[in-house]
Amino acid sequence: MCLRRLLQSARLQRAWRAVFVKHVQGRHQGAWRWTHSGGGTYRAVIFDMGGVLIPSPGRVAAEWEVQNHIPSGTILKALISGGENGPWMKFMRAEITTEEFLQKFGRLCSEISKTSVPVDSFFSLLTSERVAKQFPVMTEAITQIRAKGLQTAVLSNNFYLPNGKSFLPLDWKQFDVVVESCLEGVCKPDARMYKLCLERLGRQPSESIFLDDLGPNLKAAASLGIHTIKVHDPETAVKELETLLGFPLRMAVPNTHPVRKTMEIPKDSLEKYLQDLLGTQATGPLELLQFDHGQSNPTYYIRLAKHQLVLRKKPPGTLLPSAHAVEREFRIMKALANAGVPVPKVLDLCEDSRVIGTPFYLMEYCPGLIYKDPSLPGLEPSQRQAIYTAMNRVLCKIHSVDLKAAGLEDYGKHGDYIARQVQTWIKQYRASETSTIPPMERLIEWLPLHLPRQQQTTVVHGDFRLDNLLFHPETAEVLAVLDWELSTLGDPLADVASSCLAHYLPSSFPIQPGLRDSDLTELGIPTAEEYFRMYCLHTGIRPTENWNFYMAFSFFRIAAILQGVYKRSLTGRASSATAEQTGKLTEFMSNLAWDFAVKEGFRVFKEMPATKPLTRELYQRLKQFMEWHVYPAKPELQHHQASAEKWTPSPLVEDLKEKAKAEGLWNLFLPVETDPEKKYGAGLTNVEHAHLCEVMGTSLYAPEIFNCSAPDTGNMELLVRYGTEEQKARWLIPLLEGKALSCFAMTEPQVASSDATNTESSIREEDGFYVINGHKWWVSGILDPRCQLCVFMGKTDPHAPRHQQQSMLLVPMDTPGINIIRPLTVYGLEDAPGGHGEVLFEQVCVPKENMVLGPGRGFEIAQGRLGPGRIHHCMRLIGYSKRALALMKARAKSRMAFGKPLVEQGTVLADIAQSRVEIEQARLLVLKAAHVMDVAGNKAAALGIAMIKMVAPSMAYRVTDRAIQAFGAAGLSSDYPLAQFFTRARALRFADGPDEVHRAAVAKMELKRCS
Repeated sequence: MCLRRLLQSARLQRAWRAVFVKHVQGRHQGAWRWTHSGGGTYRAVIFDMGGVLIPSPGRVAAEWEVQNHIPSGTILKALISGGENGPWMKFMRAEITTEEFLQKFGRLCSEISKTSVPVDSFFSLLTSERVAKQFPVMTEAITQIRAKGLQTAVLSNNFYLPNGKSFLPLDWKQFDVVVESCLEGVCKPDARMYKLCLERLGRQPSESIFLDDLGPNLKAAASLGIHTIKVHDPETAVKELETLLGFPLRMAVPNTHPVRKTMEIPKDSLEKYLQDLLGTQATGPLELLQFDHGQSNPTYYIRLAKHQLVLRKKPPGTLLPSAHAVEREFRIMKALANAGVPVPKVLDLCEDSRVIGTPFYLMEYCPGLIYKDPSLPGLEPSQRQAIYTAMNRVLCKIHSVDLKAAGLEDYGKHGDYIARQVQTWIKQYRASETSTIPPMERLIEWLPLHLPRQQQTTVVHGDFRLDNLLFHPETAEVLAVLDWELSTLGDPLADVASSCLAHYLPSSFPIQPGLRDSDLTELGIPTAEEYFRMYCLHTGIRPTENWNFYMAFSFFRIAAILQGVYKRSLTGRASSATAEQTGKLTEFMSNLAWDFAVKEGFRVFKEMPATKPLTRELYQRLKQFMEWHVYPAKPELQHHQASAEKWTPSPLVEDLKEKAKAEGLWNLFLPVETDPEKKYGAGLTNVEHAHLCEVMGTSLYAPEIFNCSAPDTGNMELLVRYGTEEQKARWLIPLLEGKALSCFAMTEPQVASSDATNTESSIREEDGFYVINGHKWWVSGILDPRCQLCVFMGKTDPHAPRHQQQSMLLVPMDTPGINIIRPLTVYGLEDAPGGHGEVLFEQVCVPKENMVLGPGRGFEIAQGRLGPGRIHHCMRLIGYSKRALALMKARAKSRMAFGKPLVEQGTVLADIAQSRVEIEQARLLVLKAAHVMDVAGNKAAALGIAMIKMVAPSMAYRVTDRAIQAFGAAGLSSDYPLAQFFTRARALRFADGPDEVHRAAVAKMELKRCS
């Protein structure tokens, strides 16, 4: 990133300003403070910016220089070089432009360090959220000061941005007056700056307090009679300011704020309830505050007389089923306290909504520290290590609770925790969905298909993370584990993953800062992997291999929760003031979840046991079979196809099928995800089978010989995935054995069948049967005498939602009412013996048990059937194209034209080169789609599948056309396979959806992508 763009960043301007203010005007170690003797009532508080309202970057600069092996003090020396006439001071007084300053600053850094200084990396560090954030204690103090009627001001050495505006990284609404050096032409400690500020405030020096971290600035202010406070750290400075002002500047209870208007509860009825519960000693005013945390169940601090309590309640309004169960929180905390787990002491559960509007429970307030920032700023590395170790150990303690002894055996179901959780959060997400989020849709499909096996059942917290723990103020001891809303019995590894979420979030994450861009080794914080190994060591379990799944699920769950918070925010019922921001965060979290899903997919793919050597061996055997048996059989098979016997199966094909079966080259098509136990096929992945399809594609006859031809492959996969055991026994087994063939009837002459919902053929229920009526055509394979099954798609309910009107039936071909009108030709070719038929179905009665999956599921089945089949088609097209290119090259080498071989003709050379490029491009795209299907599922691969169906047929069409052109008239004849390759490629631009449909699908998916 160039320096100019970096300097234009607002956060960078703050960093530049802070560097100078902290170090240029003087570095004094003593606790400087001067006060005027006049005294008086204070009416205004004036703040410096760097080191007071925002963090000083001096420490950041020093650490950066160490990490980047830059001589210590280089940045500081460059900034102070020249004093009042140096480039930095001139820049602060707006005497030089940004460009001039950058040139001089870069030159100074190089001269000082005698080496190249990557100042852009330093500026990038300074612009991080860690530097840019205003101290919360100062923000709170300013709020309290203004609430008391006092004025506030900023007195800042500042500069112009390149856009002509002055830089001020603060909320202007917090201040009555802002005085900036670049606007006035003078810098602190020039007395004119202080006088301007007092004049604009309308205050005398004795009425004002000035906070700065630099001695010269404070001395100049004190000389005018302004009371001063030297800021070493914000907390101490605020305490000193409280003493001067005489009123508190911080809430008495950390992490609380006044109750939001939409979260108010009736005080009178609550006070009466508390007096009845606590007795006569509970008298006096009721103090009520709301805790910052608790996005889901609003949480309140209560002080009544000497009692300090915490109240957690359900949010108002209509709630999702089983959500916000404060009753369960009360039960689990009471049980765990008796089991030695550190939890707050619960006092009472009130299920009477008349008291405050919703059920709630009470517990004792437990003072302590909640670390909201997981980087634990301000602590030493050893202290951070101790904090995370304590966090890990208390989690182990929770998971070691004896369920029977604690009376928690019925607190949740035993086993299948992750499966139930996935379904629960899918339902909760659907119930709060406001728009389509693509990564959530992918996860909803992927997660149920990749569930891990649960090793044990324990108490699980459900949302275990650092900011749900209350620590002792002086030691690394967990005093209490908070927020048990999501607790149940389940898989303990889900809690471990939840406690590592912050490791993968950026430090700028708005809800909770993360650790992703932090140097954990330097901080002393264990990595997620080290934290997990620590847990395994403490519990004595072996590390799981599918850690990425647990992380994917954890981020998915958080995304679903955030969506629920966002949905409630639209009605004002969310308990957090930042709830409306969560709408944008749902997609961010779901993208993180999907990243882990992809990682898990890669792990599974890489660890597939010994399939690769087996596949390589299978690939070689297939190629050898093709060379020894299939290619030599072409003349005889071609002769049979042109003979009077063409509508009967070729005896040679049947013989070759038996040979292929004997050599284990049979039913290679079923993907391992559909048939994980290899009951029906070879157990290959989509990628592995794709390479075999490429080989089979070099011959038009090969797919049938290996029982891998369409439409049988799609129909068999349909039966494996969706068929009942009875349907499999009757139809699947004969198809797998090659004793029967099948067809698929969907396309209709009356409608545009590229839209499957246009289907007009009817399926109606009548006397325990389904009765079919319809007109179909392009029913491939129906003319083959071996065809025994027709998979028929028709409408069962025209009034149902558009994609739930269609159903699929298994129709025996010997059923009365199936009338084949005629065979259809493709460019004059009949494709015997299977052919393509135009068929009339008239009053065809089919038993109800022949329905696939259920009425209204036809469209869903059709989509599920197409994924692997499109890989098969496209890789066979690659095979066609490679064979066509090979024939074209041989032809070009052997033929002469115009006195030289064709291979030396420029146009032929261009065609060969273009063909090779297009083949390789399409091939890699198909293999990528197959790979994504293997590692992430068919739905995640939808874009890739649509692209290959759009690309491969057109590519094969062009390559074959060039080959025919090179052959001349011979290319049109049946002496070569080119004419048939050409017609197949052209036909596949319609089959399984025309190019236009796939182009539209690709465009729509592309427009939904974030980048």
